Amino acid sequence: MHGLAGKVALITGAGAGIGRATARVFAEAGAAVGLCDIVEAAGAEVARAVERDGGRALFVRADVADPDAVRRFVDQVARAFGRLDVVVNNAGVSSPRASVHELPEAEWQRVLAVNLNGHFYCAKYAVPHLLRAGGGAIVNTASVLAQATLPGGVAYSTSKAAVIGFTKALAHDLGPHGIRVNCLLPGSTDTPMMWQGVSASERVAVEAEVATAQPLGRVARPEEIARVALFLASDAASFVTGAAVVVDGGLLTRIATTR
Repeated sequence: MHGLAGKVALITGAGAGIGRATARVFAEAGAAVGLCDIVEAAGAEVARAVERDGGRALFVRADVADPDAVRRFVDQVARAFGRLDVVVNNAGVSSPRASVHELPEAEWQRVLAVNLNGHFYCAKYAVPHLLRAGGGAIVNTASVLAQATLPGGVAYSTSKAAVIGFTKALAHDLGPHGIRVNCLLPGSTDTPMMWQGVSASERVAVEAEVATAQPLGRVARPEEIARVALFLASDAASFVTGAAVVVDGGLLTRIATTR
């Protein structure tokens, strides 16, 4: 089943992890994919992989924290493929853990610039194209850490919680124009971001901790998140908008207890 046949999808942060998987899954579903990433070699390789598999792809290097770069990216994709139907705001950064009084102002600004402002810029410049296409879908990427947190997670959790509010506001405003807006809340997922700065021995400990903490007992594969994004982007989710969809293997069902 080609749930996005004839559609054009724009995916940010497509060079690795969930973004890379989303590019492949959406192309397999029939979409032409416009991809951006700040790492040119990685993003270009994803586009080549899509094309080797018979899909259509265009990669543009862009930093989503730069509004001019986002505008150029969006316009280039729409011009190349003739339309725009779907936006997946996936690009994001993690942050070293620090309590609020120890967090450098520049680090706060960096995390918000990518994880929140990047979503805003992409939506701002893509929505006119969606309107011209007669409607479409936007899938934003939040995190389970929007609803829970880790010690020192003030910048990251704040940015991801804001994405949920952003999603609901867009869903309200754009619904009458045929544009659905939802967001994903992934849990622990096997991506380079998850393992950034983690040694091989530490990784074993983290995987064991995840196995204990969530009912499904393992870290998610990026494709498992991408397939939920595909559902939200497709007509199969035609009556779903303003939703924050948790994809976490049951992690948020658990509460710490001494009993």
